[in-house]
Amino acid sequence: MPPPASDVWSEVAEHAPDGLAVVDDDGRFVQLNAAAAALCGGTPAGLAGCVSPFPPGAEQAAEQVVPFCPAPGVRRELAYRARPLPGGDGRTVVAFRDVTDERTRERRAAAVARAAAELAAQRSITATLDALARELLQADALAGVQILTTDEDGRGLQIMGSAGFPRRPDFFERLMECRARGGTLAMTEALDKQEPVVIPDRWDAIRDDPAWEPIRGYLGELEWNSFASVPLIVRGRAAGVLNAFFAPGQDVGPRVVEFLTAMAEQAAVALDYADLLQKERALVRREERQRLARDLHDSIVQQVFSIGMQAETMSVVGGRGTDVPAASVLRVAGEIGALARTVLADLRAMVHELRPDAAAQLGLAEAVRALADSTAGRTGLHVDLRVGNGLDRAGPELAEDVYRIVAEAVHNVVKHAEASAVTVRIGVRDHRLAVSVADDGVGLRATREPGRPGGYGLTSMRERAQRWGGSVRVGPRPGRPGTVVRAAVPLPVTVRPAAGGG
Repeated sequence: MPPPASDVWSEVAEHAPDGLAVVDDDGRFVQLNAAAAALCGGTPAGLAGCVSPFPPGAEQAAEQVVPFCPAPGVRRELAYRARPLPGGDGRTVVAFRDVTDERTRERRAAAVARAAAELAAQRSITATLDALARELLQADALAGVQILTTDEDGRGLQIMGSAGFPRRPDFFERLMECRARGGTLAMTEALDKQEPVVIPDRWDAIRDDPAWEPIRGYLGELEWNSFASVPLIVRGRAAGVLNAFFAPGQDVGPRVVEFLTAMAEQAAVALDYADLLQKERALVRREERQRLARDLHDSIVQQVFSIGMQAETMSVVGGRGTDVPAASVLRVAGEIGALARTVLADLRAMVHELRPDAAAQLGLAEAVRALADSTAGRTGLHVDLRVGNGLDRAGPELAEDVYRIVAEAVHNVVKHAEASAVTVRIGVRDHRLAVSVADDGVGLRATREPGRPGGYGLTSMRERAQRWGGSVRVGPRPGRPGTVVRAAVPLPVTVRPAAGGG
């Protein structure tokens, strides 16, 4: 006589290496073996009658994966197969196993590969780091990711990539206020030691610490608890940090830190590549400007100066009353002299604009004023310039890039807009260096010349702004004829040196 079905179930189920469960037609557990109960975080008796993570009824011959949360803040992934039991009562036997770690490893490997592909695509550094942050966020189901970079002396930090967080222009100001109140920053420790820093239960400490009140609302927008900061090492120096905010219940173990370090290495490669590319482009532009400036000064300027001297000579001859009609000589001499002075002023302005590192030599405010004066003098364009406070907070490289953005925008107005006036505004607002160049010309739709709005000129401006995490927008002037170019670049905030971590 064969043993009862229940005895067969018990004998087979208890020796099975994977979880085995019977699920009714409502998707509730009927029976579970010990392995299944352990995978689901309970006991066979305690789980009987509870809703299972498996869909009822359908046969699944191929392995499927479902998420399962056995406890608050704990997320697992279960791979399963299902087969209906004989009898037609809607019950299903399900065999399943935990594939959380396996799937996590697969996602991490894919994330590293996609991050490398982003780098190979040669996108802007902000787009690359944003994409890398998103890959990291999705691979480990993190709450949020920030990628911050330092300036060359390692003192200024700015956010260049993020995922999960809304971007706020006053983030660093609030962060510095927290530090002034006594809050300590883990990322400064990661930068100083050039090693990963992991702080379990970080949100619990911040939530209860009055020093973090200025930024608590911002950080509280995420569901997170633990925190890790990993330095981005470029050629032996810490060029930034990768900050990871972990969802409640996530274990920040050695494998997680190893993955964060691998992604930080990808970010560091992107930074190094972008820096080398920028230096190469800057060197090419500098050499070209120097060559053009030298050629203009040594040949054309001297020739135009000679034309002016000849015109003066003709004027003198005509004034002496020789056989040459004096009126004609004076008229021609005046025309030549006026033309020579105009061309000379134009070429001198070109030499000024092509001179490398104009902003570094004069300071950003003075360089923009010189640009406005030379533009007005050589073109007759009315330039209304307003320079705000705070421009001295921009370092030499940032100042040079912002100056070139302004110069390119003004050049486009002169060349394409058919304008009579241009308004230039530059200053610091909400910890961002803001620029606007507005003209009263024909507008965007009237021309398809390069640089207005999608040619090389605009591309160059955008690349300069994106290098610092900023942006450039071009559009019609609101309520008035003409075009306006707006650029905004966040200023780096000095956060080092600092004591302590956390």
